[in-house]
Amino acid sequence: MRDFEDIYTIAVDRKGGQSALEELLLTPLTPVQLAATDDDRWLAAMAKCLFQAGFNWKVIEAKWPDTEAAFDGFTTAKVAAYHDDDVDRLLSDKRIVRNGAKIMAVIENARFVHKIAGDHDGFGKFIANWPAETHNELLDFIAKQGARLGSVTGQRMLRQMGRDGYILSPDVIARLMAEGIVDKPPASKRDLAAIQKAFNDWMAQSGRGLTQISQILAYSV
Repeated sequence: MRDFEDIYTIAVDRKGGQSALEELLLTPLTPVQLAATDDDRWLAAMAKCLFQAGFNWKVIEAKWPDTEAAFDGFTTAKVAAYHDDDVDRLLSDKRIVRNGAKIMAVIENARFVHKIAGDHDGFGKFIANWPAETHNELLDFIAKQGARLGSVTGQRMLRQMGRDGYILSPDVIARLMAEGIVDKPPASKRDLAAIQKAFNDWMAQSGRGLTQISQILAYSV
């Protein structure tokens, strides 16, 4: 495994210079900003990532204002209390993507967000207080406790919301394989723990967070 500075140099060369690379890097929200994010926005992000999976993203974006309205603005208490009549209403609503499994997943995630928010004085506070050094465990928790939030879906949702974290995109995985962290696309807890350890080492070396390290890994491929 190379030092992070060596990987950074590869990315700089590929992107045409340090300034060009740095302009591409995202700055995550601070823990204070994350904690202040309302619960309905977390549920909305989960829903959007769910609906985008396997669909044309432009279609989802065009339908999103109507989707927000159909799901009562993603107010977690309301959506968590949805019953069969609400499901039937949504399945017949031509303004939204009428996918039954995804609609049910949104309702399950509303219950998930509502419970965690009640236990931690807000879902954002729960996310903000989770250490970056065990980000892999946060992803595992969301995948198990939420609905259809495993793999890249959960990772993209957290990135979209501004949480400092990595996305295991094909390019990131390619760099991880090149560095000998994993020998195949990760599928086990052992692989994900090894990836987390590598990110922790690179955080210590660079002083950067998970988001920027993840991006730099991708840009180095």
